[in-house]
Amino acid sequence: MTDNTNHHILTKFDEIAQKYDSQRRKLIPSFDDFYNTAASLVQVEQKAPRILDLGAGTGLFSSYMLRRYPEARLTLIDLSPGMLDIAKDRFADAGASEVTYLVGDYSTFADAEPYDAIVSSLSIHHLEDEAKKALYAQIFHLLKPGGVFVNADQVLGKTPFLDSLYRSDWVAKIEATDLSPEALQAAYERTKLDRMAPLDTQLDWLRDAGFIDVDCVYKSYNFVVMLARKM
Repeated sequence: MTDNTNHHILTKFDEIAQKYDSQRRKLIPSFDDFYNTAASLVQVEQKAPRILDLGAGTGLFSSYMLRRYPEARLTLIDLSPGMLDIAKDRFADAGASEVTYLVGDYSTFADAEPYDAIVSSLSIHHLEDEAKKALYAQIFHLLKPGGVFVNADQVLGKTPFLDSLYRSDWVAKIEATDLSPEALQAAYERTKLDRMAPLDTQLDWLRDAGFIDVDCVYKSYNFVVMLARKM
């Protein structure tokens, strides 16, 4: 990501860090299916797997990982210190697990020790297309053989009509919640940071990166869960 893009994303998400989790359930109409499906796809044999959460935010997706793997070794990386501060509070009593927090740009992240699983939720759609493609290749190299990548994210409609349909459905559903006008306006402002790409295009990028068993396992309008496995 460019420094300017990073700055805008950091500012917007630091501003809402304290309210993020409670609002997310209202801003994602398919919240339970979306996250439960994504979490169920992280299937590894290790009792204490190494799991990397890209754009981890407040640690919401990582909390699902700890329910499945209480002894997991988690690494959370995010641009926003405010978000990660909430994650630290969330996992203050994480028991047998090991949690590492990194403030930074995950598009340039490297690690000498490979991961059993890499996950991300509602983050990669902020990257420009070339950065997404490069990230998918980077994720492939960061995974162990047999490792899985699960991306729960938003995608662009395949046609302008479909994309407009997705947007209008989302707007109608979130405006039917009890979110305040200020919270709704802030959510609409954050969508200006979105750089969504079509689903089929991203599945092709994952295959091009070397992944097998690439699929969209869940889709509700533009909310999708993608799976990819390294042979």
